[in-house]
Amino acid sequence: MTGSEFNALLPLIVIAVSALIVVLQVAIYRHHLTSLILTLTGLVISFVTISIARASAPLQITALLKIDDFGLFFIGLTLVASVVVALLTYNYMKSREENREEFFIVLLLAVLGASTLVTSTHFASLFLGLELLTVSLYVMIAYLRTSEQPLEAAIKYLILAAASSAFLLFGMALVYAEIGTMEFSVLGTRLAESGGYRSVFVLMGLGLIITGAGFKLAVVPFHMWTPDVYEGAPAPVTAFVATVSKGGMLAVLFRYFIMTDGYSYQTVIIAISIIAVASMFVGNFLALLQRNVKRLLAYSSIAHLGYILVAFIAGGEMAADAIAYYLVVYFVTTLGAFGIISLLSDGGDEKVAIEDYRGLFWSRPWLAAGFTMMILSLAGIPLTAGFIGKYFVVTAGVGSALWGLVIVLAINSAIGLYYYLRVVVAMLSTSDEAEKLPEITVGGRIILGVLSLAVLYFGVYPAPLADLIHSMFSGLI
Repeated sequence: MTGSEFNALLPLIVIAVSALIVVLQVAIYRHHLTSLILTLTGLVISFVTISIARASAPLQITALLKIDDFGLFFIGLTLVASVVVALLTYNYMKSREENREEFFIVLLLAVLGASTLVTSTHFASLFLGLELLTVSLYVMIAYLRTSEQPLEAAIKYLILAAASSAFLLFGMALVYAEIGTMEFSVLGTRLAESGGYRSVFVLMGLGLIITGAGFKLAVVPFHMWTPDVYEGAPAPVTAFVATVSKGGMLAVLFRYFIMTDGYSYQTVIIAISIIAVASMFVGNFLALLQRNVKRLLAYSSIAHLGYILVAFIAGGEMAADAIAYYLVVYFVTTLGAFGIISLLSDGGDEKVAIEDYRGLFWSRPWLAAGFTMMILSLAGIPLTAGFIGKYFVVTAGVGSALWGLVIVLAINSAIGLYYYLRVVVAMLSTSDEAEKLPEITVGGRIILGVLSLAVLYFGVYPAPLADLIHSMFSGLI
């Protein structure tokens, strides 16, 4: 390994070493706060080394990984989200009887898997990163092993994730059997020379790959696991599944389409367009029926992936900027929403019914204001980051003349407004139940304050983030 390659891989190396350090710490001295501090230290150092890695980028490391601004951006986003999840988990777990320290080991391994995923340029590294992430999620979802719901959610996720991995592997095998390579760049060249996706085997292979990826993204018709897993998993884990897991899969899928020129084949684009429309309508209509906040956010996330797919289908440089900005917004608002659910849990007893939040504004006004900010951002209300995110997606869609998809997006945004406002109305209603909610720790207030300010800042002044994304993604297309 050369010095440049070592520097480029530093963010991943630091995460791997951090996991080993926490393993040794747990073996020698079991202490919850120490595990948190070591985990946060590893995540922060890894984030700092992104600047070192960027000095060596873009750099292709064997055929497996490409360290470039695109991958480093998503690694940074993953690390920031993981810091929030680690802090939320510490607060969530501190009153539980389980051995809490091992959770941070699994969290670091999941971060390593997601970071490998977003830098993958080969089917082998893609599958390795995806499986490292997915296996870690099995453990994280079922970590509260004395409770029935987390175990049930983990078993459902395990079975369906195994099936999706089988589809993904079979799809890769079909493509390899026909084209003779698993490297994205070589695959794109040979597809262009051999007539592309006109081959039945290659087309079937891509269809199976999209099926496997569709499960991770929780888009229709591969979404059935989402509400049960969101409801059953601990709230901080749900936040991680909803953000890092989906963001990593979407990033590598976008890279794959760019490097193999997948946008040249209308059959594939039509299939993804149908998935996008179905995800928007099914996600929003099923969310209308929910009285459980976690299930409501689960179906809402299905609709949001449908929105992002509009930009994905558009392709081009504008689409890359729109996808990245929307994902940042989605990460912030989702972490904030599930963070509030996590912080209001009392010994693991989560407040998940909409009625549990009735009167929250009158007993915890700042907490209710933060939750309202997250809800309004998810709904895409002006002056919030969610509005700017949808603006970028619509702009990308209009720029590629995807008028039908843009109209469907606008209709579904209006539908989504109704069920989001139900939560806000409940918080504004009068009730004595909110008085029974636990007090929020100082650390929890800081986390929610930062996330709320981020939602407002990105909604009012989006230029710095948009310029950063544009500069980092300019060489991708």
